[in-house]
Amino acid sequence: MELTQIPTAAGAEDRVIAWVDRWIAARSGRLEVRRDDVGNILVTQRRHGGTAGLILATAHLDHPAFVVTGVADGGTLGLEFRGGVNDPYFEGARLEVVGPGDERTTATVTALHADAKPFKRVDARLDGDAPPWLAAGCIARWHVPRAEITGGIIHTDACDDLAAAAAALCALDEMIDAPGCAAFGVLLTVAEEVGFLGTIHAARHGFVPKDARLLCLENSRSFPHDSPIGAGAILRVGDRISVFVPELTNRLAELFTHAAKEDPSFRWQRKLMPGGACEATAFAAYGYRSTCLCLPLGNYHNMEDIDGVAAGARPARVGREHVSVEDFHSLVHMLHLAVRGIDASPAETVAQLMERLYGERAFVLHRRA
Repeated sequence: MELTQIPTAAGAEDRVIAWVDRWIAARSGRLEVRRDDVGNILVTQRRHGGTAGLILATAHLDHPAFVVTGVADGGTLGLEFRGGVNDPYFEGARLEVVGPGDERTTATVTALHADAKPFKRVDARLDGDAPPWLAAGCIARWHVPRAEITGGIIHTDACDDLAAAAAALCALDEMIDAPGCAAFGVLLTVAEEVGFLGTIHAARHGFVPKDARLLCLENSRSFPHDSPIGAGAILRVGDRISVFVPELTNRLAELFTHAAKEDPSFRWQRKLMPGGACEATAFAAYGYRSTCLCLPLGNYHNMEDIDGVAAGARPARVGREHVSVEDFHSLVHMLHLAVRGIDASPAETVAQLMERLYGERAFVLHRRA
């Protein structure tokens, strides 16, 4: 709840990074921490000396939001929007502008320049006089009600991807000193919402060990009849760009299937999730073994009823993103299962299954004279 309410934007993740720094400081001496020159953070268990064979849960620290580009006389702001939100949601939208010392003021969108490059540009009018702290570089986000948990659902500013970052850190916290686990760590990246920039930087400059196995965590739009909220976190086998590395995906599916048989209260889903794209595709493009685990997400990128708005059935409104508390717990448990079981010998590999089936049933291939 705390992490998902922190204002953040692509290239302006400082507040979230400060929160992570406090989390790391509270565990001083038990973790190894590396940082690169753009803000990516790699946190691993100290006890494992070295990084060979790491399992890394990855999550990004930004969320679609605005960056102030100028303040004009008369209380008019110029902003650029870093992220993906459909044009109708900007019309008359209310914004919360955040200052360097966490000061707050509000504004209303008055114009959208949707064709501006590389990001959409927005004009907004402040509700009062411009405060002295307001300047280019401040960030703004949608002005929505404060976060709450109702009916087992977390309604908050930015589940994508801060809820996944929280799950990764929870899992690492619980396994810092646990015996019998593969080497585990968390990679927190920046500027994902504007084209995987932090991910690409980490891959191109060798910040991530080449033999690491990457479990990229996401919050992906839920479709009620296919990937419902509350039915468990999702092993995502692909996105709109690619299908993820079968070696990892199949092994995780085996682990989760076995766990669900042993404990019927453990719920998980396996879905293609064809909308959007995630860091697993970006890492795979640079030769990394990667797959994705995700939370089914409501109000994706703060857009209420995307399909209804697209069909013209209702006006566009921004709102809080939401995920299930139980799905969050499911995601943390999936990370436990992965770290504890991924290197164990499987009961039967896919190749062994094929050979067994052939040996048992090949007689049906014999033709009668």
